[in-house]
Amino acid sequence: MTFATGLANSPDAVVDSLRDLVSPRYANQDADAIHHYAGALIARLRVANRAANAATRAHKQVTADARHEMDQAHLGLQNLLYEKRYLEREIEKCRQFASIYQDVPIYEMEEFLQLAPAELRTEEVLADEHQLLLNRLSFELSERQKLSQRYEELRARRDQMLKESKAKQALTETVKGHIDTLMKTALEIQKKVDDVVPSAPEPSTVATAAAPS
Repeated sequence: MTFATGLANSPDAVVDSLRDLVSPRYANQDADAIHHYAGALIARLRVANRAANAATRAHKQVTADARHEMDQAHLGLQNLLYEKRYLEREIEKCRQFASIYQDVPIYEMEEFLQLAPAELRTEEVLADEHQLLLNRLSFELSERQKLSQRYEELRARRDQMLKESKAKQALTETVKGHIDTLMKTALEIQKKVDDVVPSAPEPSTVATAAAPS
């Protein structure tokens, strides 16, 4: 009895060939020939086993890479969802935020259109509600700065006038003091003169003394 031509290619065929070698129909075959043939089949089975192991490792690596990519994609998705929720909360906070400009009295729209510079009220600006509000606030700030500057000028002028008034008042008090001193001195001199120079007789007295008896 002869062996099958060639060696089996698939692992199952190799295993079937090995099982076939122990069947009764090979009982009278040359033991060395059977041994060599079995060794060749076993070698082929080992090759198939190594190939299967390599394929298994390759598939495991592919699976691990795919799982890693999926995990990374899932993590990225979770990060995006977290960022989305965060941005939604921040947007809601901004919508509910009560800015100070809402309570600041500013020029009415009609006054703004009449008083503001032309570059602050162009057609492009009037069509943009946000930019229009910014320009109105900018104009309001500019006008308030002008008023503040005018107020500072008036206050400086008032302070200067008060300073001059105090200086004039101090000069007046000094002059008054000098006048009082002069008046006092004049009265004292007048008194001394009256003490030294006798008073002139009254005209009626002199006339009576000169009349004949």
